[in-house]
Amino acid sequence: MTSATYPTLPKSAPIASESIAPYADSTRARAVKLFRNGANQAVRIPKEFELPGNEALMHREGNRLILELVPDKPKKGSAAALLAALDEIAKLGPCNDDFPDIGDEGLLPLDDIDFGEN
Repeated sequence: MTSATYPTLPKSAPIASESIAPYADSTRARAVKLFRNGANQAVRIPKEFELPGNEALMHREGNRLILELVPDKPKKGSAAALLAALDEIAKLGPCNDDFPDIGDEGLLPLDDIDFGEN
């Protein structure tokens, strides 16, 4: 009886009993435990996945839950807040709407403005 030779895997190669998502290897995915916190389901975030700050946005894409960092808002009235507001306004783009013609009927005539230069 001849014995078949099988290729051997290096000892460092992981052997998985189930297939994993293709993104799992590149993102160093980890298995985590889900638990209950009152009426909410929770997960403890491992240190290497911690997000800075105090807030995050969560949304669902299929069977994935995605957490995204919410950047800190600049202090109201600061130069950084003004720049952030101007950036948001710039994202809106120019307003190409026509202004409505409201007409001048029934309005009193404007007085001439005297700047006292005469």
